[in-house]
Amino acid sequence: TTKRDQNRCTHMVRTGLAKSCPMPRPLEALIHLDALRHNLQRVRDFAPDARIWSVVKANAYGHGLKRAFEGLRATDGFALLNIDEARVLRELDWRGPILLLEGVFDARDLEWCSRLNLWHVIHRPEQIDWLAMHKTEWPHKVFLKANTGMNRLGFTPMALRQAWTRLHALPQVDEVGLMTHFSDADAPKGIAAQMAVFNEATADLDGERSLCNSAAILRHGQDAAVRGDWVRPGVMLYGASPDHPEHSALDWGLKPAMTLRSQIISVQHIAPGETVGYGSRFTATRPSRIGVVACGYADGYPRHAPDGTPVLVNGHRVPLAGRVSMDMLAVDLTDVHDAGPGAEVTLWGHGPVRQGQATYLGIDEVAQASGTIGYELMCAVAPRVPVTVLDTHHP
Repeated sequence: TTKRDQNRCTHMVRTGLAKSCPMPRPLEALIHLDALRHNLQRVRDFAPDARIWSVVKANAYGHGLKRAFEGLRATDGFALLNIDEARVLRELDWRGPILLLEGVFDARDLEWCSRLNLWHVIHRPEQIDWLAMHKTEWPHKVFLKANTGMNRLGFTPMALRQAWTRLHALPQVDEVGLMTHFSDADAPKGIAAQMAVFNEATADLDGERSLCNSAAILRHGQDAAVRGDWVRPGVMLYGASPDHPEHSALDWGLKPAMTLRSQIISVQHIAPGETVGYGSRFTATRPSRIGVVACGYADGYPRHAPDGTPVLVNGHRVPLAGRVSMDMLAVDLTDVHDAGPGAEVTLWGHGPVRQGQATYLGIDEVAQASGTIGYELMCAVAPRVPVTVLDTHHP
């Protein structure tokens, strides 16, 4: 509950309007700081000697920038998109490097880069023009981005050298790094073609290199020529695999930093031929026990999840049954005899201990069943879902 709700509840108790505070809806997201610390160390294991830009864009991939900060404090730098996010980090007393991954969007943003001591990416000529007109007491550190084939941001190999020369001629610029972004590090096409383009375009240009995203770190981080000076882990920090289903997060030794859990709030007993949910998508083929879970698409669970999408109930895997609605979803409990109202439900992440063993449901598995990726599910958790931060280092 919010502080306002708590104050209102306290007032009601004191004035006799209520005997106790109302119980919140049994749905919450847990953020595991120990998992963030562990995953950050895994980056160092896979990319030894490289410095780390921990990517915290999209509100730390839905985990909450302020919440995730403590778990990622041991990083070398943070990478993000918005100056407001950078300002939050400075308010948290982070004094290390911060990189704007898409650079500045307007010449006026450079003033904030000066005030907050931000590094920023240069990916188009106008950003160099703005720098040339910017008045600053302290020169900026920038990364010049090469478009090596992904064709989103960056200078073509033919234009890169001129941009590098222009930047080095500016008194407003201190250091110029070089970077690119891999499009297929998690796929059979791989990184070889882009690496060749990058190496040829930057062969005699000075500057620190930054190339590797999560997939490249995991697959190629041991190669010094690929990992360069800085790596940029994103989704692996949060305990998901960039190349699922070829490798799971557990295969890479990663731990989920988010758990979404709820409870069974009702059980329905239905006969063969009866249906469940909107559109009658699920039809029982046997006498069935259907559990209703307090979670729906308004909470961020994917509405398009099909029947059979895995869910944990009391640590047992059970299938989704019927269409996900706004506030509820249903699961088939027929084969789980110890699950009734109040049973613990894990939508993804860490489940309860069962028979002495911890249970787990990977967010990537849920995402794959739903035709999407774990990144989207992390970022989609709705603001109405209460969040609890767990920190085994600081109980």
